[in-house]
Amino acid sequence: MTQTIQHGGNLHEAARRYGIPYDAWLDLSTGINPHGYPVPPVPADAWRRLPDSGDGFAERAARYYGARDASHVLPVAGSQAAIRALPLLLSRGTVGIARLTYGEYAPAFERAGHRVTTLDVTCTNLPDDITHAVVVNPNNPTAEHLDASTLLQWHATLSQRGGTLIVDEAFADALPSQSIAAHTHREGLVVLRSPGKFFGLAGARAGCVLASPRLLEALDQALGAWTVSGPARHAVSAAFADAAWQESMRTQLKRESARLVALLGTHRFTVHSTPLFAWIADTRAAQLHHALATQGVWTRFFASPASVRFGLPATDSEWTRLEAALHHAMTTL
Repeated sequence: MTQTIQHGGNLHEAARRYGIPYDAWLDLSTGINPHGYPVPPVPADAWRRLPDSGDGFAERAARYYGARDASHVLPVAGSQAAIRALPLLLSRGTVGIARLTYGEYAPAFERAGHRVTTLDVTCTNLPDDITHAVVVNPNNPTAEHLDASTLLQWHATLSQRGGTLIVDEAFADALPSQSIAAHTHREGLVVLRSPGKFFGLAGARAGCVLASPRLLEALDQALGAWTVSGPARHAVSAAFADAAWQESMRTQLKRESARLVALLGTHRFTVHSTPLFAWIADTRAAQLHHALATQGVWTRFFASPASVRFGLPATDSEWTRLEAALHHAMTTL
């Protein structure tokens, strides 16, 4: 039996395990923006009609992400749908994936018959045996970031081997200058984007794959019709168009991320962060995760290396609660 992959947001499980009511938790386990985009009212037609690919959604996504044009964008039901389908469309080979990164990639490639090996993201040159590579950038959960020149060099190397570079930019919206979406007209380069994190719209289950039209056509055939619902298209389109909200939110997240880093730093943790989450690797990580959970603060624990990821609190009272919970937890370690 395939082992269930653990993700953040499993709050009902935490409530059962610790005997704390669901509504009493402070959930910092996902890295999703707690200040979600204020979605305008959904028009009745979005509920009544089948989703229409001619509604301009792909064009709006291309403008927002910086792709060449809409032919290089395929809307999908969140990145997850593409993660499952893409390995089946690529030539079988050896796939390099970081040891600690988003956990859905390795099983998806293994199920499709690929060999998965550990990718050292600090390497200058890719090992000769790697055919395809997956890079989550910035990485979830370690917050590592590779610059565009390194990624484009890796893409050129893999392209010469007949391979593909997949870059998951789920957390890139807060740092748009670091995206390589503008290069996705190149064969063998795939970028996955998701409005779920930065816009706080994870429940919409909408995402975009940016790549060459040839690959997107094959992926479209594999996924079938109506992958993104009408209400989701309406919500995400509004978010894509709201440049003022995006600019203001990037400033706010930068400020709040610095606050979270400083808070964790007062307890002498070495902190790695993106604007949406902070990550600490520490031998006491399991005890810290448990001590916080007993106080109704839910974080994401990783066993190897022992580490904890923190999302951002949403309100002043939540910040106060986290500060108090951390102080108490540290007295118990």
